[in-house]
Amino acid sequence: MLDLQRLGQVRVATLSRPPVNALDGALLEQLEAALDAALADEATTVLHLRSDQRAFCAGADLALMRSALDTAEGRETMIRVVERMQRLFTRVEDAPVVTLAEIGGAAMGGGLELALACDLRVAAVEAKLGLPEAGLGLLPAAGGTQRLARLCGEATAKRLILGAAAIDGAEALRLGLVQWARPRNEVAAWTRALAARIAELPKFALASAKRCIGAQRDSTRDGFAEEIAATRALYDDPETRRRVSAFLAKRTT
Repeated sequence: MLDLQRLGQVRVATLSRPPVNALDGALLEQLEAALDAALADEATTVLHLRSDQRAFCAGADLALMRSALDTAEGRETMIRVVERMQRLFTRVEDAPVVTLAEIGGAAMGGGLELALACDLRVAAVEAKLGLPEAGLGLLPAAGGTQRLARLCGEATAKRLILGAAAIDGAEALRLGLVQWARPRNEVAAWTRALAARIAELPKFALASAKRCIGAQRDSTRDGFAEEIAATRALYDDPETRRRVSAFLAKRTT
């Protein structure tokens, strides 16, 4: 269901559950394991999520939902699956590595929620993205209401969630759901090059910047103070001093 590959400091996790990478307990377990492996490996700077199927991820497994909704016990099972998705996606969001979603095909429901938890998103212009749960009498409960509103604003979140609307990659770029959109035949190579470029940057600096950016969404944290604390730690880091010295030497020659 999940193919793992190491390309230098980039760990690539390719979703491979035909036909559309529907999320069930087994795939969630493998995603959790892939994240654990990335966090345990000091050499991993970027976790690159992608798919080798026609969809990036089409969301929750419909067969699982169909079998669960007829009984109270089954409905509780589905609640636990959604809670598990919430926990996993929050770990992706907070991970001290750069997380990158390559959306080459449809990202719907829980699949889009997984992508929204990533730091960076590249979509194929032709890809379809949406949170269609309202059409089923549901809502995107794996963090979709929160992350989409935070990312794109309440008005856009309401447009997409309350309207159960799907948009293409070009519109997703315009609305701020993704940071880049490329033609489908280019998106894989382009995203691979992006991951490699980011992986060349110091992991400690990237993790510190990510942590400080995250401070702004928590009113109990002082992001300005965290910037100073992180900068002090970075000044003490030998790799930072080496890079700064090399940069200054070039500017003075």
